[in-house]
Amino acid sequence: MSQLRIANASSTVLGAALALACSSSEPGERAASPAAEMNTVVSMNEPAAPQSMPAEAPVNGMQPAPSPSEGPPASVGLAPPSMEGATPTAGAPPVTEPAPPRAPEPVADGTPVPSAGCGSTAAVASGRFTIDVAGTPREYILELPADYDASRPYRLIFAWHWRGGTAAQVADGFYGLQQRAEGSAIFVSAEGIDAGWANPNGRDIAFLDQMLGRFQGELCVDESRIFSTGWSYGGMMSLAIGCARGDVFRAIAPMSGALYSGCADGDAPVAFLGFHGNVDDVVPFGNGVAARDVFVARNGCEPEAAAVDDNGCLRFQGCVAGSPVTWCEFDGGHMPAPGSEQAIWDFFSQF
Repeated sequence: MSQLRIANASSTVLGAALALACSSSEPGERAASPAAEMNTVVSMNEPAAPQSMPAEAPVNGMQPAPSPSEGPPASVGLAPPSMEGATPTAGAPPVTEPAPPRAPEPVADGTPVPSAGCGSTAAVASGRFTIDVAGTPREYILELPADYDASRPYRLIFAWHWRGGTAAQVADGFYGLQQRAEGSAIFVSAEGIDAGWANPNGRDIAFLDQMLGRFQGELCVDESRIFSTGWSYGGMMSLAIGCARGDVFRAIAPMSGALYSGCADGDAPVAFLGFHGNVDDVVPFGNGVAARDVFVARNGCEPEAAAVDDNGCLRFQGCVAGSPVTWCEFDGGHMPAPGSEQAIWDFFSQF
């Protein structure tokens, strides 16, 4: 089958991704549909690319985020490690990883799984917080719905920044998802060490676990609806989460990602929606495909030759029920795909 593409200056992207995101056998929910598509990414003020890197062309009249000077972090290979932390990065401090968060108990389709924090009368608030991870203070930004109700289990969405980015930049809209959620989700944006997510010796997965433990204990979270997304290094962190915590996360949506943050051994399927530019000269397209194929295998999908062209994206067939794999290649470089915000929200909100 020939490679499928999303055309750059075309509204096909949004329609295609929306159609395929909701075309799995999972029940759907109505999604919000604001007009703005790339405003959040444009406002992130990402570090400018070096002069040797070509500038990206505008998409649909909108300027994409500048490309960061990103590549494989030192001492981090592209192949998945045999297990999380099996090959520590040289010079990295040892990390005592906490017990993995509790996987949700099986329930009837669509039934929320309330966390221990549901019904709590303790005061909670949005803001920037610090949490200890094996003796290292780590920071994150938490955004609760304006009308947060401690008796209602909310979706929990992690959004990770790119290399050189910050939690605050992502928290300015959470890749366009916050406005689309219309108060139905709790959002988290964490701060990377050295402005990235190299995850040596499982360091950043341990950070994730500590946050999850706090949120499940203090907030009302639907433990069957926990999600992760991010662009570039943020996409790599989402891939690492899918590998290491597929039994906890309902779905991941990496953009321009690869396995630079590691991929722990495991067999838990997780719903997957991925985007990658076919002329990406920062994170090569082939590395994104290799990461995608890890989840094609984990989710029990048929090979790419059997995938269906769904308005410009690949929808894989035969996947484990509830764990679809969809792949959107687009004509472009190292940038978020046009229309990806709405597509990701529709993909998450169908569950």
